[in-house]
Amino acid sequence: MSVRPVVAVLGLLAVLVAGCERSASHDDDVPQPVTPAWQEVTLPAPPGPPGRLLLRDAVACAGRWYVVGGVADPAGDTRPAAWTSVDGSAWRSVPIRADSFYGKQNVLYSVGCRDGVAAVIGAKSGGAHGYPRVSTWRQVPAGGLVEVQAPFETYGGPTAINVSRLAGGPAGWLIVGNRSSGAASWVSSDAAEFTLVEGAPELASDPSGVSWAFDGAAVPEGWLAVGGFLPSGRIDRDPVVWTSADGRSWRRTLLPGSRDYEELQRVAVVDGVPVAVGLRGGTFGAWRREPGGWVAAGVFGRRAGAGVPAVTALVADGGRLVAAVADGERHAVWVSADRGGSWSEVTVPVAAPAGADRDVAVIAAGDRWWLAVDDGARSGFWSAPAPPGAGR
Repeated sequence: MSVRPVVAVLGLLAVLVAGCERSASHDDDVPQPVTPAWQEVTLPAPPGPPGRLLLRDAVACAGRWYVVGGVADPAGDTRPAAWTSVDGSAWRSVPIRADSFYGKQNVLYSVGCRDGVAAVIGAKSGGAHGYPRVSTWRQVPAGGLVEVQAPFETYGGPTAINVSRLAGGPAGWLIVGNRSSGAASWVSSDAAEFTLVEGAPELASDPSGVSWAFDGAAVPEGWLAVGGFLPSGRIDRDPVVWTSADGRSWRRTLLPGSRDYEELQRVAVVDGVPVAVGLRGGTFGAWRREPGGWVAAGVFGRRAGAGVPAVTALVADGGRLVAAVADGERHAVWVSADRGGSWSEVTVPVAAPAGADRDVAVIAAGDRWWLAVDDGARSGFWSAPAPPGAGR
């Protein structure tokens, strides 16, 4: 009898055993979920008629905490709302003065912070075409938020696409978003008036491809913006970053891409190192800037369901990054302690399904985390100490 079949069978068994060993070893290497001791925090009802709180974004800087969103009454009408704290424990409603028809209906969705002072973007869909009617808001010395008057074409008009995120920094304030010409920025020294930068070379689209900006952050050299770039002749985006000293003139850097769909949707600076998180094929991925340039870091999570995956928040504090993502079915929170190299999922206190009018926002400050969850029916707010070794 030939020995070849026996050798073949033994070889197959060896492969199967080795595969099982590798699989078991891989399972052992999967980080265990991080489980903070969440405690619910009560946000006071804003002035005005009662309604459901809509929590959309949050930020902390220089000993001040802010949460922004709105209130929806039973008929579905909305008004802007915001809360602030000086210790993260006791919260009060922020007085809001809206002047325009749509400003009085705004839901505030992006808040930036500079030297403890907030600036905000809000919007309400309306008009003949149902487009978002965008307003910006600045904080006055008395502490309240006032609507900033701006010409319609500053955020709207025939070339408008979206107004995405707002960030504060030493140079002032930056908004990133998109026009029909591609990625765009808005700049201001004091949040009292923003100037639109549209069609800027290297920021906007050009014959080499189409640009799209998602988020921005202050860095020592000025500003950093992140997004995606669709090269001409391709159907998938590649990750891209832009740098600028003043928010007006930009330099584009295309990161190494692949045939997978990749884009950067949020950026934060941890221990002086910018880290961006976005989509990487069927997963979420991180990229970080090192002395030699940007490099791909770790991946986490997977796309699921029929919904649109997205990174909804990325914050940094205490050497950690905390990201909130929607995978198409649910929102999840992840933490990394090695600048995006590896990630552990964070247990959240309630179910957080993904979908329209459902959001998750996070704050990380002073080794403590805050979590806002809007599941489409109810908004909740929680706080917890950052678990020791979280993400390590």
